[in-house]
Amino acid sequence: MTLSNAFHPPSWPVFSRSLLLRIGGAIAAISMLAVLGMAVSGLVAESTQGSGEAINRAGSLRMQSWQMTSLYLAAHAGAAPGATAQLAQAIDRFDATLEDEAIKAMLPHVGDANLGQTYRQVESEWHERIRLRFLAMATGQRGVASPAEGAALLVDMGRFVDRINLLVKQMEDSTEAKIMVMRVVLGVALLLTVLVVLLTVWLIHTHLVQPLRALLGLATCVGRGDLTARTEYTGEDELGQVGNAFNLMTEDLAKLYQDLEERVRQKTAELTRSNQSLELLYHSIARLHGAAPGKAVYLAVLRDIEELLELGHGIICLGEHGGDSGVAVASTMRPGDADPCDKSQCLWCHGSDQTRFSIANGFRQHLTLPLADAEQQYGVLILEIPAGRHMEAWQVQLLEALSRHIGVAIGAEQRIEQSRRLALLEERAVIARELHDSLAQSLAYMKIQVSRMKAALRDDKDSEASGGKLETVLEEMREGLNAAYHQLRELLATFRLKMEDAPLAKVLSDTVNEFAERGGLPIALELAMANCQLSPNEEIHVLHIVREALSNVLRHAYASRARLALTGNGEGRVEVMVEDDGKGIVKPSDMHHYGMTIMEERARTLHGDLHFEPRPGGGSRVVLHFTANGKQRGKSHD
Repeated sequence: MTLSNAFHPPSWPVFSRSLLLRIGGAIAAISMLAVLGMAVSGLVAESTQGSGEAINRAGSLRMQSWQMTSLYLAAHAGAAPGATAQLAQAIDRFDATLEDEAIKAMLPHVGDANLGQTYRQVESEWHERIRLRFLAMATGQRGVASPAEGAALLVDMGRFVDRINLLVKQMEDSTEAKIMVMRVVLGVALLLTVLVVLLTVWLIHTHLVQPLRALLGLATCVGRGDLTARTEYTGEDELGQVGNAFNLMTEDLAKLYQDLEERVRQKTAELTRSNQSLELLYHSIARLHGAAPGKAVYLAVLRDIEELLELGHGIICLGEHGGDSGVAVASTMRPGDADPCDKSQCLWCHGSDQTRFSIANGFRQHLTLPLADAEQQYGVLILEIPAGRHMEAWQVQLLEALSRHIGVAIGAEQRIEQSRRLALLEERAVIARELHDSLAQSLAYMKIQVSRMKAALRDDKDSEASGGKLETVLEEMREGLNAAYHQLRELLATFRLKMEDAPLAKVLSDTVNEFAERGGLPIALELAMANCQLSPNEEIHVLHIVREALSNVLRHAYASRARLALTGNGEGRVEVMVEDDGKGIVKPSDMHHYGMTIMEERARTLHGDLHFEPRPGGGSRVVLHFTANGKQRGKSHD
């Protein structure tokens, strides 16, 4: 891979699209200028190193030249002994100074020809003329010179020193030129650095600081909920791309916010509909189950439906499922309104258990919903749909739920009425049974006694035996009538007995107090039911058995005290015990005493066991065992 293929410098369009590259380029330029300035300074410093020493050495050549001249003149005149030796030393020193490395180091290898040419002229003139003259004097090869020769020497030395001065001056100019170059380079680098720094600051301020402030302001506006804010900095560089992304983000946020608001509106509408639906269901159920369904209740429900769902008139029509006739028990139509109910279409309405739409009179649309519960269908609910109105799914579901509640209310009312009829029939059967088992048999017994009395009267009206027999029959009839009257009062008390809303303990306490006051007999009451609950029917039977047992204590036991105990456990096992300290159990054989028989029948109704047994220590005891809430009955079925 060649270098050209490995590295491609970024072009200007790339720089224009990248803020990081521009800032990086500016920083790189500043760094390069700084490095350039430091490099030039180092080079100049390196090149001028030793220039001062070289200039000083070159300057000392002038002094040595005049010193050698004075020694030459002194030696020439013979005035100073030893001048010749000193002159030789001075020549050596001059040679050494002229060939000094510091001076030669300043001589340019290329360029600056004047300094090199001047040095070569000085060196040539020294070796070719001046040194030979001085050396001849130092070695004694010259004699006494004439005054003219001394004057010529001074003239030559003056020219030679001037040339040395020129050399020194050129060396100083060369050093100052190098320093000037360094100054120029540093100045240019400083100027360029300042310009690049200013350009960088402008670039950062214009393309970085201001866009960041704009984006920060935009973020603040968006944070306050202003999703319409947009940034104008949308260039091709990095911050421009951030600005584009920010604008896209705010647009997306605005769309999401609008979508969220729309969803909130939809959910609010749904919640409002649900609230209205629940309110309609609540009021309708309260009306339907708060009182017996009737025309007033049906009309109130229909008006609620029309008001909430903005529907037309409604009709509630009751009829048998599959029948061809029905009775409109409630309707919100006013006189003059078109009747949506076509009597000829009763079979169509009552013949299906499905929700259906229909069109009546060519343009009126109706919704027919069945009124049914889990057992059967009782009728239909017909609602008129205004022209151009479309029923939504939740409205149909609400009406179906409401129609089911109406059907359940109608079915419950019919079952309650049926239960009332059954209860009435059962109550009449109980009354007939009680009359048959007590008062009817007593009257039959008296009927037999009347027949005996009639036969006795027919056989012999004058005999004394007949009179005694008649008296016996009349006495038995009187006792039978008294017994029948007593049984009638007991039956009336039994038929009038009600549990009302008092608990069983309160009713038993009142019963014990009643019989204690009636017979002047202390009766103890003990209750320990242990959370064992009795049904209302069981409480009635227990109460009747207790009353019959206490009545027998008062009438037949001749006791001084009695006790009633009612106990039960968590499994529903109940024990009822009535005991006294009287003369004990004597079950009569008379036909007109059926109290014990009735107690046994009630025990069998409770699916329990009734026992008549003597009490330890004297007296009698009546004990009833049964399982509460029909548990024993359920076990027997298993």
